[in-house]
Amino acid sequence: MTASKNWQIMPKELFAMGPIVPVLVINKVADALPIAEALLAANIKVLEVTLRTPAALDVISIIAKELPEAVVGSGTVTNRQQLQQSVDAGAKFAISPGLTTDLLQAGNEGEIALIPGISSISDLMDASDLGYDHLKFFPAEASGGVNAIKSIGGPFPGITFCPTGGINLKNIRDYLALPNVACCGGSWLVPNSAVENKNWSEITKLSNEALAFVK
Repeated sequence: MTASKNWQIMPKELFAMGPIVPVLVINKVADALPIAEALLAANIKVLEVTLRTPAALDVISIIAKELPEAVVGSGTVTNRQQLQQSVDAGAKFAISPGLTTDLLQAGNEGEIALIPGISSISDLMDASDLGYDHLKFFPAEASGGVNAIKSIGGPFPGITFCPTGGINLKNIRDYLALPNVACCGGSWLVPNSAVENKNWSEITKLSNEALAFVK
């Protein structure tokens, strides 16, 4: 069974929209638009809003409604119900930290692209069997980092990764230099201090610096 062709945006397109995908943990709905606007100002369009806070689905909903130029998706999706909630909120894609057969099947049946998370070859094979070839590698640094992804590329040349977890300016270039890495997820573009102080321009500045650094 191959991945659904009903998906609004295919993973390959998503991964090509920019080298850095901000991983957002947003506690207050009121912060959603200023954060998204600050990232868009740096031409970062793909936004992963993790379902780690009670506000997350409302955050996705308001960004999807008010900022159609953003490509907002949900992260930390762990089951079929959360995938459906993400669709209902207006998410354009979903990213999971790991995978289950049920989640992979739900993704294939669903309306939005699912990027399953893997940290082992067995996970990769399970995902590949169900037609997934664009995967999140998580937690990247803790799971062997650049060397692990480089090694996986040998037997699985058709798989493209978005590594996430422990990635920052010190190591992102090493990841992006790999032929099987299209983009990286990172949380450092939106530090808690900037959000608490409503210093939205700091987010734009950090994003611009990061994009200039990886060019």
